Amino acid sequence: MEYTVQKLGRLAGVSTRTLRYYDEIGILKPARINSSGYRIYGQAEVDRLQQILFYRELGVGLLSIKDIVTAPSFDGTKALREHREKLLEKREQLDALIANVDKTIALTEGGIIMSDKEKFEGFKQKLVDDNEAKYGKEIREKYGDETVNKSNQKMKGMSQEKYDEMTKLAAEVNETLYAAFKTGDPAGELAQKTAELHRQWLCYSWDSYSKEAHAGLAQMYVDDPRFTAYYDEKQPGAAEFLRDAIFIYTGTK
Repeated sequence: MEYTVQKLGRLAGVSTRTLRYYDEIGILKPARINSSGYRIYGQAEVDRLQQILFYRELGVGLLSIKDIVTAPSFDGTKALREHREKLLEKREQLDALIANVDKTIALTEGGIIMSDKEKFEGFKQKLVDDNEAKYGKEIREKYGDETVNKSNQKMKGMSQEKYDEMTKLAAEVNETLYAAFKTGDPAGELAQKTAELHRQWLCYSWDSYSKEAHAGLAQMYVDDPRFTAYYDEKQPGAAEFLRDAIFIYTGTK
């Protein structure tokens, strides 16, 4: 079975502009161009598009997807099994949220009594699961399963008051970081305040703190484009500036 770009777009539920863009960046080339100049896609391209859309659903960036699906060692069957595992994890997240909503509805209708802790269990579990899906492999390789598991348990056991404090502190870290960046001095007062706030923020979820681990995470912010994109979204170069400030703060470099 072969498809034009329009037919494939309708089949997959994506725009023709998206498919043309995928062609331009080399992530999904058509099987051939026919005599009329139309892109023609075959079964192999349909299978690749399915893989691309799976990875997109899991929040993976296009450049990373391209590296994955164009690698000579790419195994489509193995990737499908991995996708299935991730989808099952996502289903568990949704089930937890649905259960949370159901309990809340019953609470508002006077059917049950629901503790404040129960109200936010689903959200904390989703946060842990999202972090595992996005960064779990890298973090576990760097810090080990035991450290990550302890951190996840601490997060899931956090009270709503502590969770709100952590969320507020995360926003303060970013605000102070962007103000410090304007000074251009990672050793300056504002930059070092940012590093201290960042340490406080980490301690909400970390089982124990060490300067070496803090510096290692800061380096990951620069090495991993997903972390870099988070800090650089509002201010390009902020991730590297934060890394430098934390290095000075921890005295590791």
